[in-house]
Amino acid sequence: MAGESLVISQIQDAVIVNFQASRILDGAAVDSVGKQLYPLVDSQAHRKIVLDFSRVRLLSSQMISVLISLHKKIGEIGGKFVICGLTPDLHKVFKITRLDKMLSFAKNESEALSMLGVRG
Repeated sequence: MAGESLVISQIQDAVIVNFQASRILDGAAVDSVGKQLYPLVDSQAHRKIVLDFSRVRLLSSQMISVLISLHKKIGEIGGKFVICGLTPDLHKVFKITRLDKMLSFAKNESEALSMLGVRG
């Protein structure tokens, strides 16, 4: 899972990140995702990001740490990201860890864009 792990596009002032792998489990995969996500905030200063997990079935706890770091980074520049397309099982993980109170979730990409104030 190298460079093709994410497909990144833009709609108006929002960035859409589509995860291509069904499993984001090993350290190398998670590192690759982080190296692609962090620059969106750190160097490109995007303030509206949608993370579409529609294809993802399994996540490691290390990947959840990447999401928490991204949440902190985007908060520092006054931005927000919304996670969409989670399976019920993956959403349950966020509820159990109480991250559903910290992070924002939508059913689909359209709802996520709406939550960010982007009209498609």
